Amino acid sequence: MAQRYDCIIIGGGHNGLVAAAYLAKAGKSVCVCERRHVLGGCASTEELWPGFKASPAAYVISLFLPSIIKELKLRENGLSILPRSPSSFTPLPDGRRLLLGHDKASNQREISTFSQADAEAYPRYEAMLTRVATTLEPMLSALPPGVPPRLRDAPAAWRWIQSFKSLDGDLHTAVELLTAAASPILDRWFESDPVKATLATDAIIGAFASPSMPGTAYVLLHHVMGEAGGARGVWGYVQGGMGGLADAIETSCRQLGVTIQREQAIERINISNGRATGVTLHDGTVIEARTVASSVDAHLTFERFIGFDHLPEQFAERVKSIDYRSASAKINFALSELPNFESGDVPLDVALRGTTHIAPTVEYIERAYDDAKYGRPSHSPVIEMTIPSTVDPTIAPPGQHVASMFVQYAPYEIDGRAWTEADRDAYADRCIDILTTYAPNFRDIVLQRQVMTPADLESTYGLTGGNIFQGAMHLHQFGPFRLPHRTPIRGLYLCGAATHPGGGVMGACGRNAAQVILRDGI
Repeated sequence: MAQRYDCIIIGGGHNGLVAAAYLAKAGKSVCVCERRHVLGGCASTEELWPGFKASPAAYVISLFLPSIIKELKLRENGLSILPRSPSSFTPLPDGRRLLLGHDKASNQREISTFSQADAEAYPRYEAMLTRVATTLEPMLSALPPGVPPRLRDAPAAWRWIQSFKSLDGDLHTAVELLTAAASPILDRWFESDPVKATLATDAIIGAFASPSMPGTAYVLLHHVMGEAGGARGVWGYVQGGMGGLADAIETSCRQLGVTIQREQAIERINISNGRATGVTLHDGTVIEARTVASSVDAHLTFERFIGFDHLPEQFAERVKSIDYRSASAKINFALSELPNFESGDVPLDVALRGTTHIAPTVEYIERAYDDAKYGRPSHSPVIEMTIPSTVDPTIAPPGQHVASMFVQYAPYEIDGRAWTEADRDAYADRCIDILTTYAPNFRDIVLQRQVMTPADLESTYGLTGGNIFQGAMHLHQFGPFRLPHRTPIRGLYLCGAATHPGGGVMGACGRNAAQVILRDGI
């Protein structure tokens, strides 16, 4: 006899778990099917080597909605977020460094060593971003209107109109930040290369784009968004690794009666007379439900699990047009000690609490992109490295450390062919060589390493093309232009980052989807 629930959630990533918890909280019977042995999707923790707990994919948190933390009692269920201060460390080839955090006076002193004008401009720049972000941030947890809007979309459309209206004198600035390239904006505000390059790396994270390309300015807003770290714009580490978030949501789910099944891969979503009726697992097991909500990307949901013959032509074309290109690799390390960067009068373990940026100029970033544009890994890649064990000693043996390196650019294929193990090793060696020019001991302190190319991210986490956002965050795939939670197939919903507000560890996609499902009265 088939198992039966009110709702089946495909994928136990953070969005899927959030959706499950809210549905169960409303009294629905819910089953989560997760393909892997570990929950959290990209926000997971794994003991890659004995004693070393790494967050192989996602590695920091700030954008996760405080309302979800409160409503699902995540802190009571073990979630602990450790703020990072300072937040950014940029070593330079000439031995200087730029250290930025959340103390305005300290930031101005740091920047003034490169440019007094930039030091004076930086507080105004952050104030501008904060004004826009404060107004737009509520839209992350608000359902967008449909495109084209229908009568039922009127309340959502009105809220979005009011949000933009409240920008008042900042409307032009907001539109530019949402649509334009990062470089022209940074050029207007600053003259110093280290300052511009440090900020520009935030604009390209996870994107197959350079700072000079339209659409990259939007991620500059993330610098001042989110309060999960304890205050606006403060990013943090989850104690125990990013999987600590999934553990807390899982505990809430189980308290609410959610059934969670690990190592249960979906073979297909079952459709009968234009309605989703459940799923068939890889082993042939059938689970029935009135509603199916998929937190995996649109390619897997519609092309792998269903087939386009069940979709209206226009919607199928919309799914096919999603840009999944990615050029981001992840390299995780076990280290015997801290890299000995030159940190000046700041203790090394303090300087390395935030993100270490290896990108001395914007031109450096552009040249790194040029390589990938022609199908080659960047010869001099942009590197963002975090060492969460400087803040959280529970994830590494005493005196040793876990480091996580987000590297751009690394295309999905190299000159049209798949990466080989030799390619992975050569790329990791190149990144280590670059780090060693800044921290002379780096090569010698690497105990273990894990290299994940976009293809590895795809096979491990089900991210088509290795795209960490389930589709690039371009304007035509942003807000109302991302896929809707409610699909053309009755009883089938999307609750992952393919929907608004998109990628990032926010939880908003799952929460919003649950609202839509409950509104439809499953």
